Amino acid sequence: MAPADTGDDGIRCRLDELLAERGMTLTRLSELVGVSVVNLSVLKNDRARAIRFSTLQAICDALDCEVGELLVRAQR
Repeated sequence: MAPADTGDDGIRCRLDELLAERGMTLTRLSELVGVSVVNLSVLKNDRARAIRFSTLQAICDALDCEVGELLVRAQR
């Protein structure tokens, strides 16, 4: 199966871990970045197929992190 068919594109989102480290809820992050909880949940659960740079920047600003801390290469 091709990576697109399995949903495994080699990138993993660490949003859940970063939220836990900062004691922040998905709802609070949603308020800070102006993105719905549903859309953040899709990202958090590695089901997102794309992300806008502006959204990525807003999430990183709210979590005080770098892109490389949020999005990492998945272990194969």
